[in-house]
Amino acid sequence: MFKKILIAVAIILAAIVTVLLVNTFRYKSKQLVMETIPTPAASQESIQHFQAAIRIPTISYGDSSQIDTTQFLTFRHFLETAYPLTHKNLMRETVARFTLLYRWEGKDQSLKPVIFMAHQDVVPIEDATRGMWTANPFGGEIKDNFIWGRGTTDNKSNLVSIFEALEKMQKGNFQPARTIYFMLGHDEEIGGKGAKAVAALLKSRGVTADLVMDEGGIITTDKIPGMTRPVALLGTSEKGYLSLELVAEKNGGHSSQPETETSIDILMKAILAIRQNPFKTTVSESTQGLMDHLGPEMPFGAKMIFANQWLFQSLIIAQYEKSPGGNAMMRTTAVPTIIDAGMKDNVVPTVATATVNFRLLPGDKSSEVIDRVKQLVNDDRIKIKVAHAFISEASGVASEEGYGYQQVERIIRKTASDVITAPFLMIGGTDSRHFEEVSSSIIKFSPMIDPIGFHGIDERVSLESYALTIHFYEQMFRAL
Repeated sequence: MFKKILIAVAIILAAIVTVLLVNTFRYKSKQLVMETIPTPAASQESIQHFQAAIRIPTISYGDSSQIDTTQFLTFRHFLETAYPLTHKNLMRETVARFTLLYRWEGKDQSLKPVIFMAHQDVVPIEDATRGMWTANPFGGEIKDNFIWGRGTTDNKSNLVSIFEALEKMQKGNFQPARTIYFMLGHDEEIGGKGAKAVAALLKSRGVTADLVMDEGGIITTDKIPGMTRPVALLGTSEKGYLSLELVAEKNGGHSSQPETETSIDILMKAILAIRQNPFKTTVSESTQGLMDHLGPEMPFGAKMIFANQWLFQSLIIAQYEKSPGGNAMMRTTAVPTIIDAGMKDNVVPTVATATVNFRLLPGDKSSEVIDRVKQLVNDDRIKIKVAHAFISEASGVASEEGYGYQQVERIIRKTASDVITAPFLMIGGTDSRHFEEVSSSIIKFSPMIDPIGFHGIDERVSLESYALTIHFYEQMFRAL
């Protein structure tokens, strides 16, 4: 009997091994094979334009009264001066005071247009960190073959590169087959009202686009474990955004006579209930696409795991969950970002508040998240409400088979050598989320190579990356 069991086990194991190996050998590459056009070095004039753009502090503040609107007018004048042919040949209109919308007329009006997006605004510099910067955050300095400063990576590299490519093509009297729109938002960092207004305007005019391309994924050489070649990440969807305010109220008093529970204690328990009960893991369509594109390019052992997700999915998810970025791709996240309570060290506060920010995985609706938070907190003494009255649901998913994805993928392969392309889920937010009624093919990609310092200290992008970004947009416009 025991011998029969061993034989049965051996047969089952052999069958499993056979399935694993067959699936692995059938796991074929999804990569396009194309000849690459070498990237020309960025001209000195184009570098000076980039530096000039960084030196204009187009800062978006949460408090609108702090925004220096003259800087946005200065930036508009900079564009007009640096790119005269573009402003002579393209139609431009201003929306929501400072957002700019350009139209480059195409030859064939039967073709649907495409839309390229970038934003003028940048996030502030924390006063406490100014002394930590290696270079002046608004100096546009060049050091160690990088251009340094706030906005270099987010998002003036894309913006300036678009206009460098445009101006070059105006000099050659080039006209695209399709009409191309360019939208430069002025408040992406604080919600994107300008982009929302442009999307509504285009919709009212009956514009539907075959492609909307905005900032998003990058080309990375070292951020994907197991990959020895650069990977270009094309965002095909993005997570939603929701902030909830939790308010706890309980009579305070003198700190020498504290009650067994205070408003702060109540609030902390609510926060812990949320943090210690994470949302369930889900492999979204975009994340599945990422695995399917990267898996065939990995070494044999990793390739076998990704080729047999029916067996190894829990192992894959466990690996993703080890890093903050990987974990964010697998679930709706929740984190307290603002806590406010107390005014004096010997007074127990009556009111304690916290803002908890949620990034919603596709499929997790904001209403469902709010209901779950209420269940987890389960305390009538905690009032829960939407902070800032701003909710953005997770976006739809752009198809890999659609015109937009395939066009962007093709130009990446044409301009960046030996690069793997893959869809992925954007865990941050972009202006393009407002354009879902204008196009079903929204691709979030910034053709930069490992930019450094998004929203942080010593933000910078390499001159090599800047040259590639210009090259990418030129080839994209020519292909259209």
